[in-house]
Amino acid sequence: MSEKGIFFDEAKIYVRGGDGGNGCVSFRREKYVPFGGPNGGNGGKGGDVYLVASAHLNTLIHFRRKAHFKAQRGEHGRGKDQHGKAGDDLLVEVPTGTMVFDANAGEMLADLTEDGQRALVAQGGRGGRGNASFATSTNQAPRMAEKGEPPEERWLRLELRLIADVGIVGVPNAGKSTLLAAVSAARPKIADYPFTTLIPNLGVVEVDHQTFVMADIPGLIEGAHQGLGLGDKFLRHIQRTRVLIHLLDGAAADPLSDFQAINEELAEFDRRLAERPQIVVLNKMDLPQARELWPEISRALEERGHDPLAISAVTGEGVQVLLRRVVALLEEQADEPVVLPQQKVFRPAPDQNAFEIVREGDYWRVKGIAVERRAAMTNWDLDEAVLRFQHMLDAMGITEALEQAGAGPGDTVVIGEAVLEWQ
Repeated sequence: MSEKGIFFDEAKIYVRGGDGGNGCVSFRREKYVPFGGPNGGNGGKGGDVYLVASAHLNTLIHFRRKAHFKAQRGEHGRGKDQHGKAGDDLLVEVPTGTMVFDANAGEMLADLTEDGQRALVAQGGRGGRGNASFATSTNQAPRMAEKGEPPEERWLRLELRLIADVGIVGVPNAGKSTLLAAVSAARPKIADYPFTTLIPNLGVVEVDHQTFVMADIPGLIEGAHQGLGLGDKFLRHIQRTRVLIHLLDGAAADPLSDFQAINEELAEFDRRLAERPQIVVLNKMDLPQARELWPEISRALEERGHDPLAISAVTGEGVQVLLRRVVALLEEQADEPVVLPQQKVFRPAPDQNAFEIVREGDYWRVKGIAVERRAAMTNWDLDEAVLRFQHMLDAMGITEALEQAGAGPGDTVVIGEAVLEWQ
């Protein structure tokens, strides 16, 4: 099947903020100032990565071609107290209705439901400080500067859930696509066999000067909530809808049995879907078989508490009555927010200064947020910067912890990407 025939409603992408620019070591060099002070500027902050909801997109297919996104790094600091320019933020467009999850932790980071809404998904690194920032009364000529801070990076899982007011559900070949085509400008693929619709279709419907968005959800079968017939992937697209049109196939052998099976699938997938207002409609009244069934179907549905309608999506019989019923229900539901299942996991913020020392083969590794960040920002070519890092290890208790673990002179110690010889 070609890409054009597939609906891409899931994607996995990698995002990384921009690296912070490096700080500069520089001193004033003026003709009559023999001992000019430090004037190295700070590096610029790296750009952030944002996901931005766009109403112009309706699929995640463009992430098949590009899945890695990195913001611009900050410029390095320069002499004469010139700070580096901050890197540009990167805006990545996604369709409205996109839910954003951390691919590793599984927690939900954002639910982008409005055009223009944005979510920060990867922060850029801070710029490193230049030597002018380290000048003190006791050290007026510091010969050290920081490298830029590494940025945030992560893998994201994107999940698209269509934003529609009304969802049409039913068994395959019930006539959902025909109905959508008849009442809107949508042109879904239509044929007289099951599973013609392989992707959800959206259409804008206008009735009595009022408009709403209708979604044609591919035919559901028994076991859909478990993924049979791709049912679980399609079911989530009706979780945001306020009203469901449950379309029964008037040419089917047992429409009532189909009706019960679909409602059970809705309930198994999300109990709230089974409680969503439903308009039950028998379609294909242009066929003698459907007209014959209608009195029995109508009576049985009324006994179950429904007020059923009969239509022919092909001839238009009863369609206007149906649309007016939809508008009335939507007005009743206007103040009822659609609540999606909360999947966010709340975790306590990690201790930035916590660390762990482990033996890996023939070297020691020090793990920890603060110490690894400081190692990445240390310029190992500058003796003063190395000495400052050593003092930090002492202050954090890492030096003592390494000695207690058994590290001795000449041992290799790895912190982040820095490989050090322990003295």
